[in-house]
Amino acid sequence: MQPVVLILGPTAGGKTSLSIALSKMLPNGGECICADSMQVYRGMDIGTAKPTKEEQAQVQHHLLDIVDPEEDGFTVEMWLTRANEAIRDIRSRGKWPIVVGGTNLYVQVLLYGMFDAPECDPRIRSTLESNTNDQLHERLQLLDPETSTRIHVNDRRRMIRAIEVCEETGEQLSTLQSQWSQPNPRADATIIGLDWPVDVINKRINARVKLMINQGLLNEVKMFKGRLGRQASEALGYKQLLVHLRGDCTLDDAVEQIKIMTRRYGKQQRNWLRRFRMLPSAHFIEMHENDMQSVIIQAVTHITSVDILQNGT
Repeated sequence: MQPVVLILGPTAGGKTSLSIALSKMLPNGGECICADSMQVYRGMDIGTAKPTKEEQAQVQHHLLDIVDPEEDGFTVEMWLTRANEAIRDIRSRGKWPIVVGGTNLYVQVLLYGMFDAPECDPRIRSTLESNTNDQLHERLQLLDPETSTRIHVNDRRRMIRAIEVCEETGEQLSTLQSQWSQPNPRADATIIGLDWPVDVINKRINARVKLMINQGLLNEVKMFKGRLGRQASEALGYKQLLVHLRGDCTLDDAVEQIKIMTRRYGKQQRNWLRRFRMLPSAHFIEMHENDMQSVIIQAVTHITSVDILQNGT
């Protein structure tokens, strides 16, 4: 049985390109499972850096375009159920399941399972909903500093949930999440981490935002104006351009905010990835521009060696 391959790294770090290359190079081939909380929404293509139609045509992709952007309520548990179904399906055909990480919590539950969180109190939820994102983030920083570094200020739903847990249990979410349903990561998984220098990844982020604008991100957001649910409207890029379309800032200001918030998100991802460095099944690769062939060779070598160790073949 082939290991589950997780490709982790900051946004704009080349995870999609690597996943497609590995899908083609690994014995019997692989298929990609997208672990991104915004790529699940139909039509939100440019701003979520969703694999293009050309990229999707090269290998099978799972868990893209499975939710209407008007809908709220898609949960991490729903994603995990579908991800495990996709893993079983891919393996049944003798292929490698390659999970392309984007949303930290999705990767966490895939590795460690769900923890038993309390039900929300509607009164607390209603009170929190009246706060702005900045107010929620400030409150979360006071209640649970560690969790506040892992949840982006635009991720309103998860900030509210983290605060609810703190207020209802008297414990920090970060503490409770150390008590996952299984104490060790799943034994059938291996990790490839992409480790970029800060100055290089920030340049790549800025370049990606510029490319998204040139590809028509503003028109994509206009298409959804008034039809995005609360969860989808918090997506990076969409949120800032919606502010512009309301007349509250210039386009240049909105684009600059997208760059700033995306760089901040990349920093949060890098900090979060540190927890996986010491796992025996993890291999982190120092990244440089124009070095993808070397990265592919390192990744294939690590993955196949883990497969031999696990299966003894």
